Amino acid sequence: MHLPTILIIDDERDVLEFLSYNLKKEGFLVFTATNGKHGLQKAIDIKADLIILDVMMPGIEGMEVCEKIRKIPCVQDSLIVFLTARSEDYSQVAGFEAGADDYIAKPVNPKILIRRINALLKRRQVELDHEKAMKRSDPQNIIIDDEKYEVHYSGKSYILPRKEFKLLSLLMSEPEKVFTRDEIYREIWGDTIVGDRTIDVHIRKLRERFGSHHIVTVKGVGYKFLD
Repeated sequence: MHLPTILIIDDERDVLEFLSYNLKKEGFLVFTATNGKHGLQKAIDIKADLIILDVMMPGIEGMEVCEKIRKIPCVQDSLIVFLTARSEDYSQVAGFEAGADDYIAKPVNPKILIRRINALLKRRQVELDHEKAMKRSDPQNIIIDDEKYEVHYSGKSYILPRKEFKLLSLLMSEPEKVFTRDEIYREIWGDTIVGDRTIDVHIRKLRERFGSHHIVTVKGVGYKFLD
């Protein structure tokens, strides 16, 4: 049985001890690092399922560590949860743009932390199961390879940003079905709060790559994919 592996990167040793104790009690396999540089290397070494990452650290700050992780193939799909002190001037939007999946404010409530972690891991497993079952193509030469996270179109290969890939995959999962904006937010962003135009920006980028005839706007409702 696979034990979920969690890496905690924080320069405060009491935080590391507190979180490690509570997570180990729940059956997680826990590793720690006290700075961004060592944390980045350990993330590569252990390929954690989830990384708890402090935002403010000496040397390499959490935001930079997150951005680096998202560019390394062997760990880019690890879930990342930011820890933030309430007094920090920290933009949630910037964190999510850097590649974070969630954030939790310090001081940490262990019950809330564990609940959020379990929710993220469950959602990721559903995504992985769905992706493995989906290797699809359409008559117009759009081919999605869910295992390699690639899209092939008109003889070219594209590696899309994660949210764009998931959005295209969702729309193609049921061609001609109209996905409402609420459905798309729920399936792609979950409980993450994003701007009202976020979907529009992602749709525009997909149309620029694959043509506007595949992704149709249903005014006042949402979007659908056409072969």
